[in-house]
Amino acid sequence: MSSVVRIERVFKEYRLGEQTVRALNDITLAIEPGVFLAISGPSGSGKTTLLNLIGCIDRPSSGDIYINEQNVSHKSANELADLRARSIGFIFQTFNLLPVLSAAENIEYPLLRRKDLSAADRKQRVDYFLEIVGLGKYANNRPNQLSGGQRQRVAIARALAVKPAIVLADEPTANLDKATGIEILKLMKKINEHLGTTFIFSTHDHKVIDHANRLVKVEDGSIKAFGIRNAKSNWQIARAAPRAPSALRKNLQ
Repeated sequence: MSSVVRIERVFKEYRLGEQTVRALNDITLAIEPGVFLAISGPSGSGKTTLLNLIGCIDRPSSGDIYINEQNVSHKSANELADLRARSIGFIFQTFNLLPVLSAAENIEYPLLRRKDLSAADRKQRVDYFLEIVGLGKYANNRPNQLSGGQRQRVAIARALAVKPAIVLADEPTANLDKATGIEILKLMKKINEHLGTTFIFSTHDHKVIDHANRLVKVEDGSIKAFGIRNAKSNWQIARAAPRAPSALRKNLQ
């Protein structure tokens, strides 16, 4: 099976004053379509950097990243923007909704750069995904008229409206209470199973990990372990060996 995401020998470095900080160190990883994957690790481990690279928001210092077997490492900013508009949905912990727009308008917003979609096409998608997340009757409400859980549902619908191959979620339950967080995770898991959309989370929340079926543990910019949940819902964990990623990668497929 081909990978929806493939990362080959990726390093990411930043300049911090006179120093060079290595955020990611020799990352090799392949992710199959349709998984519900948690990238876990403590703050500063590199998990958000890894998510940003997968989302084509940032570029690697070296190495190659493939989305649907297409090398995106050297694409122009416009090419990456077009790729994101068609293939990648984003869900943020702070929701990132535009306060002056209604729920429906927030969902439609990323579709406006799609010249292949008419106004009727956009409305059809917005209405469909509002119903998917259970907010059909709140279409005209602005974010300040919605609860935290409802705002996150709008953010999920916005991510799905582009009909992406991948949805990336950075700590999506961080600003929600426990009950609402579990409710949102169950919704995303249902969408994952129903639509076959690949979900990739950056998280240190055990609630997210409990719902995942694949796991990548990151520490100090390196992958420390891979996990796959078996038919009995138990984790099988393989520790990452330096310079020997190929066998371990198969655990995610």
